[in-house]
Order: sequence, then structure tokens, then C-alpha cells
Amino acid sequence: MSTNRPTPTARQLRWQDLEFGMFCHFGPNTFCDQEWGEGDDPPEVFAPTDLNPRQWVDAAVEAGMRYFVFTTKHHDGFCLWPTETTDYSVASSPWRDGKGDVVGEVAEACRDAGITLGLYCSPWDRHEPCYDDAPAYDRLYAQQWTELLERYGPVEVAWLDGAGSKGHVYDWASIIGAIREVAPEICIHSLGSPDFRWVGNEDGLAPYPCWHTVHSPEEASQSEGLLFEGFLDSYPHYLPAEGDARIRENWFWHPDDWPSLKSTERLVDIYEHSVGRGTNLILNIGPDDRGLLPEPDVARLLAMSTEIERRYGRPLGVAEGPAAGLTVELDRGRPINAFSAMEELAEGEAVRGWRLLARIGERWQGVAVGTALGHRQIRRFATVVADAVRLEVTRADGEAQLRRLEVFYE
Repeated sequence: MSTNRPTPTARQLRWQDLEFGMFCHFGPNTFCDQEWGEGDDPPEVFAPTDLNPRQWVDAAVEAGMRYFVFTTKHHDGFCLWPTETTDYSVASSPWRDGKGDVVGEVAEACRDAGITLGLYCSPWDRHEPCYDDAPAYDRLYAQQWTELLERYGPVEVAWLDGAGSKGHVYDWASIIGAIREVAPEICIHSLGSPDFRWVGNEDGLAPYPCWHTVHSPEEASQSEGLLFEGFLDSYPHYLPAEGDARIRENWFWHPDDWPSLKSTERLVDIYEHSVGRGTNLILNIGPDDRGLLPEPDVARLLAMSTEIERRYGRPLGVAEGPAAGLTVELDRGRPINAFSAMEELAEGEAVRGWRLLARIGERWQGVAVGTALGHRQIRRFATVVADAVRLEVTRADGEAQLRRLEVFYE
């Protein structure tokens, strides 16, 4: 059967397999009790007393996260590495006598821990006067990415944030070109010529279905004018989504924000409605003014991880493809009420409809149905006692292949 569905790149498939990551917002906002600095906070405000990125990364690894994205520069324009592009950076701060390098410490911690490194560098810059001179600023911004990727690589994720940039017409050909020149296989978030897109909210919740293929600029980006013209020339695109969420109400640490720490149940629900609907999930924890992740936040993250492992870490049975259908044989009649299934996506997203059947006695009975399967589908259903479970594709765009089926009782 012929099909014109778009196929993913190898880097997109690698990124999708990361599934769960940590976002880390840190900078002058941390010390000024604010979310969006205006770029006029003096460098002296940046004064962590016990900075320890290894503590951040170790918490991510212990929680089962596979990638770590750090804010090297937020909208205030303050750079957390000693850059040659501006004097508004850690080099102008009295912290460590102007010789500190937060990005360098984060990169080293990620390398030592074996976790994938991603860097966030805000296009919007409220400090640099040349921001209003688009060509001049775009050259500066491209140089910032060149510095970051040359000094701290390998970097596998470039996180571009569309907030605040409406009205600025970026030279995406030059900016994305500078990024790709140093890191041709990096995965770019959301803007320019992206490899993955924003899910559309900051609650980490994906809709269902959440297809990996987009057919228009509106589906590709929620930020008007922030896609490279070359990207707009043809559709559809293979462009999976990432959900970003916060463990507290805000992205940056605030001294009085402790009541908003999300419950374990809420965090697991976010996981089930992001990773469990085929998107990646990047969960933010903001280091405090010591330069440490707050102890209650780490404890809650690990409680979330423990609960996810309890529910979905010990399957009763597993079947692997690639195959047009997968069946898990259980050793006897077992109660089951959840499953995880993955589509084989190397040739693109083909599944348009599926059903899950359980063999109860001599009879196969339907227990769940859906449309999108994609990278992963996690679904709970009413408990049944079965001795086998079968996943079938009921509708497809071309030939569909399944990658993995796991069955659980929770």
C-alpha cells in the first residue's frame, strides 16, 4: 500500500526514546523573586552560596530522567557562561571573582553522569540594546549558540523559546545554520527549523490523539512568525511534541512558593498524559538561591519516579516487534488493567486505529481501543483476568509495524 507519510530522522527517533527529562531554570530571577527579569538587574545579584550542578543532575538520573536541559540565558539576557558577546554575564559578577562558569559545570556533571545534555538560550533578550537592530542582534545570538556548542558539546538538544519574540523577524537561516554547523545532529525545539514542537501548554498535558505529523504552520508552532521560511515550503512534517511542566507553580525558585509543590499523584498524572500519549515530558525544578535543588522538590521527584516504577516498571509480560500485531502470553489467568504499547516509527507514523484484546477462557474480548499509538501509549482499563493479550492495528496509513507491548496489573 502506497503512502506519503513523512519519515523521522535518526536524531528525532533518538530524542523520542529519551522520553523524560529535567528542565532547570536558574539565573538572576532566582535571586530577585521574579519570573521574567527586564534585563536591568545588576550582575551582583547573581550570588549562589553552594552551587552544585552535580546535585541537580544526580537527582535527574536517580529519577530515571534521560536528558537535562539548562537555561544558559533567559529573557533577561544574563549569560551563565563567560561569553565574549556581552558583558552581562557571570564574568561581571563577584561570584567566584568573575571566574565562574555555570554552564561548564552543568555540562561536566552531565558528561560524568552519562545523561544527555540540552541547552536553552532565549532568543528574546531584554538587556541587549541591539535587540531592536534585528541583523546585529541575530549575529550576536548566533555567536552565542556557536560559543555554547563549541565549548560545552556534545549538546543534543537546543531549546528555543518563543516567548516575548513577537514582532522580531529573526534571520533563522543564519541562526539555525550556525547551530547546525557546529552540531549537525542536534534536536531543535519549536523555532526556526525544528525537530520537535511544543505541546501547546505549560502543564505537560498532551491531547489525545497527539499525532507526530503536522500539516500546517499552525500545528507546527504556536508562535507566529517564528519558523524559517524554508520549513514552511512543504507539508506534512514529522514533528513530535514535547510537554513542559513545573514541579511548582513557577519556573524559577521563589522563597514563598513552597505551597505550590505538586503532589505525587498529580505528577504521575502528568506523566501518563504526556509520555503515555506519545510525547516527551520535560519537568522543571528550579535551583534555589543556594544553587541547590530544594530538598522537598527532590523528594517529590523521587516519589513520582517510585510510583511510575511501581505502576509501569514491572510488566507481567512483554512482546517485541517489529510486527503487524503483538501477543503477550501469560503463564496463567492473571488480573490485568493497564498496558504500554509502542509503534515502530522508522518509516513514519502509520497506525490510525488499534484495539487491545484479552483472552478470557477461550474467548478474545476487547478491553481498549484508540487511534494514535505513536512512540508510546499507556492506557488503563477495567480489570479482567486473562491468559493472553493481543494488540491489533485496525486502520493504518500504509503498512504499520508495532515495536513493543507490555501488560500490567496496578
